[in-house]
Amino acid sequence: MDLQVINRELCVNTLKIDAVASSSLLLIGDANTIQLASTFDTPAESLIIGPFVPLTPKG
Repeated sequence: MDLQVINRELCVNTLKIDAVASSSLLLIGDANTIQLASTFDTPAESLIIGPFVPLTPKG
């Protein structure tokens, strides 16, 4: 992927944030490098993995 960035003047007078997502980034200004990371904090025993069997009565 080719990305061309042209830096020009930026003026922010007011910033209003109504909500923040669980995974978000707000950047105003310059950055040479942005590195994002995430963690998964749910305990392993709470995960349900495998075939899902419908819970219907037999009969």
